[in-house]
Amino acid sequence: MGDASGLQLTLTVWHPGCWSIEVTAETAGGLLAHAVYRTSDGNVRSLFTAYGDTAAEVDALVAAIRDSERTRSVLELEERYGSREATPEAGGAARELFVEEEPGHSVNDAFVSRGFLHDQPIRIVDGVEFWPVFYRGSRAELEAALEEIRETRDAEIEVTRISSSGPPRGSTLRRVDRLSEAQRDAYELARSEGYYSWPRAITVRELAAKQGVAKTTFLEHLRKAEAKLLDP
Repeated sequence: MGDASGLQLTLTVWHPGCWSIEVTAETAGGLLAHAVYRTSDGNVRSLFTAYGDTAAEVDALVAAIRDSERTRSVLELEERYGSREATPEAGGAARELFVEEEPGHSVNDAFVSRGFLHDQPIRIVDGVEFWPVFYRGSRAELEAALEEIRETRDAEIEVTRISSSGPPRGSTLRRVDRLSEAQRDAYELARSEGYYSWPRAITVRELAAKQGVAKTTFLEHLRKAEAKLLDP
């Protein structure tokens, strides 16, 4: 196998005893996990971006992180993405944190030790982790490695995207054809207005207003569209 060969994956992951899964299930907003470090005393310290549509959502999320029985300390860093307050330009708010926890709750080592490499930051929202990773091995080896993690960590893991060398040209366009008209309209509007940029350029509430529908209706169409587009 050549040096560049391998598998590009997107995984959805749930595992018990994880504070980031618990707090995002209980509050609005989400987390981006950028890096994981081992401290000298054996604890795990991770760099996160906490984000939300408003500063109040982020405040509530950070408070839940501090209150969790599974976190040891929370250190807030100087912000790189602008003000904590929601702005029309950013469409939301973000705060960067170092969160320290005892070893044993994170599954990062379980993945890294089996040859998985982070491709982008892990996104945690609505009580689920989304892992974009690279795996240098065959599909049979991949499934064996994932099954080991499922069994040893009591984890629920689903492969939502897989390719040998990145998505084939035109594959996303073909998946767009599977969307209903309402789902396509919601997705195209979100994409064109910068909803998927970081920081987000617009909120779901603002997108719904542009389309002239209720926020819950727009969000339902958008989430169904995203699910179909992620399906390999």
